[in-house]
Order: sequence, then structure tokens, then C-alpha cells
Amino acid sequence: MDETEERELINQEIERLAVQRAKQRTYASRWNLDTAIFAFAILALVIILGFQQVRIEVVAPVAVVGLGFVWLSGWWQARKLYRQFHDEELFTLRRELKKSDLKSEESTIEEMVQEAMRKRFK
Repeated sequence: MDETEERELINQEIERLAVQRAKQRTYASRWNLDTAIFAFAILALVIILGFQQVRIEVVAPVAVVGLGFVWLSGWWQARKLYRQFHDEELFTLRRELKKSDLKSEESTIEEMVQEAMRKRFK
């Protein structure tokens, strides 16, 4: 396997890991406070309409439309957060890869110097 194939595999692995981490972070933060408040407002509206003897033909569409808006706002928020988290994860993983590459280069240079010194002093 040559160096370009190895780099391509590393980039694919970084991309896969970034996607996985971004999805996990997005799933955890999809339902924010605004969405929860909106859901409770819809619930309160449905309860008030129910106690005011409003017909079910009016209350049911209000509830369905409200839940649709809650789902839509959660989905929109998740898409926005996913893009942001994906970019952050890619940046972090690539920075860590460069850092580890630099450390491995430093260690190999150090090993080469030590090897040269051993040969010289033998």
C-alpha cells in the first residue's frame, strides 16, 4: 500500500468518525429549550380549548399542527447543529492527526540521531 492510498484511508476514517461524533452530539442537543417551551404552549392551548368546551374538530387540528411545528423546529435545529458539529469534528480530528504526525516525525528523527551516534561511538 503506497502513501496516497494510506492517506486516503486515513481521510475516509476521519470523515466517518467526524460524521459519527457529529450525529451523537446533534442527537443529544436536538431538543432545546425553545422547542420544549413551544410544545408546552401547544399542550396548554389544547387543554384550555378542551376545558372551554370547544369542539374536537377544532382542538384536534390545533394539536396536530402544533406537534408538526414542534417536530419541524426540532428537525431544523438538528440539521443546523449537525453541520456545525461536523465541521468542528473534522477540524479537531485533522489537527490531532497532524499533531501525531509531527510527534512521530520527531521521534523518528530522534531515533535516527541516536542510531548515528551509536554507530559513530562504536
